[in-house]
Amino acid sequence: MNSLTDWLFHLESLHPKGQAGIELGLDRVARVKAELGQTQGCPVIMVGGTNGKGSTCAYLEHILSYAGYRTGCYTSPHLLAYNERVRIDRQAVADSPLCEAFSRVEAARLAAGDVALTYFEFGTLAAWEVFAAANVDVVILEVGLGGRLDAVNVYEPDVSVVTGIALDHTDWLGADRESIGREKAGIFRAGKPAICADAEAPQSLLDHAATLGANLKLIGRDFGYFGDKTQWTWWSRKEAATGDTAVTRRGGLANPGLRGTQQLANASAALAALDSIKAQLPVDMQSIRRGLIELELPGRFQIVPGKPPVVLDVAHNPQAVGVLAANLGDMGFYANTHAVVGMLADKDIVGALAPLQGRIAHWYCATLDVPRGARAETLAAAAGPLGGEVGCFADVASAFTAARKAAGENDRILAFGSFYTVAAVMRALKERP
Repeated sequence: MNSLTDWLFHLESLHPKGQAGIELGLDRVARVKAELGQTQGCPVIMVGGTNGKGSTCAYLEHILSYAGYRTGCYTSPHLLAYNERVRIDRQAVADSPLCEAFSRVEAARLAAGDVALTYFEFGTLAAWEVFAAANVDVVILEVGLGGRLDAVNVYEPDVSVVTGIALDHTDWLGADRESIGREKAGIFRAGKPAICADAEAPQSLLDHAATLGANLKLIGRDFGYFGDKTQWTWWSRKEAATGDTAVTRRGGLANPGLRGTQQLANASAALAALDSIKAQLPVDMQSIRRGLIELELPGRFQIVPGKPPVVLDVAHNPQAVGVLAANLGDMGFYANTHAVVGMLADKDIVGALAPLQGRIAHWYCATLDVPRGARAETLAAAAGPLGGEVGCFADVASAFTAARKAAGENDRILAFGSFYTVAAVMRALKERP
């Protein structure tokens, strides 16, 4: 195989469902990891959760990079290019290091008995190979799905972070927050810091952390934030050996570069994680300020300026779309909102669209031509009772074209529902004359 395209085609061919193939479990990854002889020579930060994990990884990555550390960050999925998943010093790696890493993983996979890795498992092992070859100072790993049985959990975190917990991927993780919370808590480790930024953490997460002996820190109890529209303060509470409570504050912080009030919880979780391993990775206030302010992350309430402006958001479950709806309300007045939506069929489509009731003037429902993609007609049936005109389109590109033609200068266009949806609109924007 001579190119990254060839390698990605090979990765997809290893599983009957290609990139969308999901098989939870650590045995396959552990076997190939052992064959590769992978070891850990630097701190590892692992981030899971239903919503907010990508943003939290980005905060950690930027702050640590500005503090002078050589960072390796692995996230998923990507929007436009696979390279986005594997970053060194905040930059997507080139094709060559990825291809070399894929080659090593393939050789180890065959040597271990032709292990049938999934697309994500193969990519996870390759990302570690890239980071090891680059001799990074810290590795940040984003959980792909769940936590306990996710491929990244084959590595040993020095600190684990769980952001928000909501209903998603219920076919694999369970039908309620208690079941899902237990799966998310599977990335915690005995005696190691465990950060949870869910204000109403499931009892299953609390119980598992206690049984395990993890050093659990909860938002609102052990750390948190307060502030206004111009600046905010992060705080942390610790019990001293004398039994007294010591409170640390980092005040005068400008609001994060990522928009939305939920970002303060994500940023707070990142700061709590860094505070818990400051003996290994000390960071200064200037790096924290830069990491928060200068961060940009495509597809997270990203506003593309223009007339009309285009809002891009990968929100795809009820909790995330609820945050999106609140953020739209904070944008100011727009005559009409035109919503381009495409989703995967295994999502809670009715629940995800519900927070936008009464906010959308025109729905442009698009079929996603990918494994697990929902039909436009399914989306239209869910959007119909929420108010606004509803149309169906064969794909996201044609839906976005129709929205651009219909929207006036005082309107706005919203594209959301999936990484696939946002990626298609981003490609269309690049091709805009």
